[in-house]
Amino acid sequence: MNVLSVVLPCLNEEENIPNVVSTLEKILSENSIPFELVFVDDGSTDKTWSVLSGLSSEKPYITSLRFSRNFGKESAIFAGLKCARGDAVAVMDCDLQHPPETLVEMYRLWKDEGFEVVDARKASRGREGVFYRMFAKSFYKLMKSSSNLDLDGASDFKLMDKRVSETICAMPERVTFFRALSTWVGFRTATVYFDVAPRAGGQTKWSFKRLFSYAVSSITSFSSIPMQFVTLMGSAFFIFAVIMAVQTLYNLFSGRSVEGFTTVILLLLIVGSVIMFSLGIIGYYLSKIYEEIKFRPRYIISEIKQSDTANESDIPEAKH
Repeated sequence: MNVLSVVLPCLNEEENIPNVVSTLEKILSENSIPFELVFVDDGSTDKTWSVLSGLSSEKPYITSLRFSRNFGKESAIFAGLKCARGDAVAVMDCDLQHPPETLVEMYRLWKDEGFEVVDARKASRGREGVFYRMFAKSFYKLMKSSSNLDLDGASDFKLMDKRVSETICAMPERVTFFRALSTWVGFRTATVYFDVAPRAGGQTKWSFKRLFSYAVSSITSFSSIPMQFVTLMGSAFFIFAVIMAVQTLYNLFSGRSVEGFTTVILLLLIVGSVIMFSLGIIGYYLSKIYEEIKFRPRYIISEIKQSDTANESDIPEAKH
């Protein structure tokens, strides 16, 4: 039946959920696409779960998962992928900034042209500040140079064949970066472009602090370049130390060694700063290793809500 599962992570999205359900229901049905919706409540503190529970009880093609606490968007995506029953799985945001109309084109590329991954990229970034744009561009350049993955304009808005979804879910790592993993696994990929729409309601959950932490985690998940920076700085300062040693010996034999006191202090401060910075990089990688070897689950589901009569046959047929 070529069913499309749409995974929608949500955090405090009570205002947007009814709208996104009605919009997706209308667009997908009108375009003859059988579908199911999988919502993942990532520890919301508003009425998100109450809204999802009501909709899941009313509509058999909606499945809602509730985390025991906030585990993050990455965990919510993987929970949704694992729960999805469709032949293809799409991931999109719950605030309608990922235009649902684009799903139709993505579905056709998968069904009719045989692409196993359809990657939706941003043709424009919508309303973003200059600083945010610069930060995003720098992040994508760094990812490309360090991991050889071109993520410029990339987003979590993707459609994947069930086989690709299962391959990603089977990866044992705990610290993940979904938009890069879906590129890294390969498979036959097509790209579509979309303009980021304004939020339908509510406020963004991504502060600069969270974005920065997410960027650092993503880079270290796919590259060891920061560790190589330690070696690079060590080599540079070895050369610098040799030059300073020559200067110090010259001052000593020429009777002007006291004049180098300021230089020595500055050198100690610079070297000490580099050492502390290098230890910080090493410590961050060690913390990631520590998280992996504990092998704790990516998420804990406290509740699953479906209609009492929900089963495979309840996935809505396309309207012709």
